[in-house]
Order: sequence, then structure tokens, then C-alpha cells
Amino acid sequence: MLGLQGLAWLLAMQSLGELLSRGLALPFPGPVIGMLLLLLALRWPVVRKPVAACAGFLLSHLSLLFVPVGVGVMTHLGLLGQFGVRMLAVIVLSTWVGLAVTALVMHHLTPKRDA
Repeated sequence: MLGLQGLAWLLAMQSLGELLSRGLALPFPGPVIGMLLLLLALRWPVVRKPVAACAGFLLSHLSLLFVPVGVGVMTHLGLLGQFGVRMLAVIVLSTWVGLAVTALVMHHLTPKRDA
């Protein structure tokens, strides 16, 4: 029962984020706003405990969530053969750029200690 309450909290926050995004014409997607609202709501045990139970269940069955991705790859093998090398290059390059930006931001935001 606790897991269903957690799922209800997750769906409620996502729906509230969608309502805010569309209703106020915000430039952010509804699920992103919903995640920020969930982050704020996780401070209260009445939200945290059910969401933790639901998250534990979802994480234990995470491999099932990759089935649609695998089916999508199998149905588009032609595109993968045609653009696979370029897609791999873009994925690797964007990963490295993301890591570099994160490292630079952390370097500049971390307080320096005198050695």
C-alpha cells in the first residue's frame, strides 16, 4: 500500500508540474518542474516514506524498463547501420563535454584550501 501511495505522489507532482508549465506558459517541461516540486516535497516524511517504497520497487524492476528501448533499437537496425558511427561519436563527444563542464563548474565553485 505504501508503494501505491508513493506512485500517487510521483504522478501528482508530475501532473502539477504539467499544469504549472502549461498554465503559466513556462519555458520548462512539466516533468522537470514536477521533479523540482518532488525534490522540495521530499523534505516531509509523509512524502518521503511512500516515495522511497515506490522507488525501491521501481529500481528492483529497472531491467524491465529497458525492454522498449531494446525493441526500438531492433526495429530501427537500418538506421543504426546507416548512422551508427555518427551517433556513437555524438554520444561520446557529448558525454565528454558534459563531464568537462561539470568538472570546470565544480572546480570554480569548490572553496579553495590553502595547503
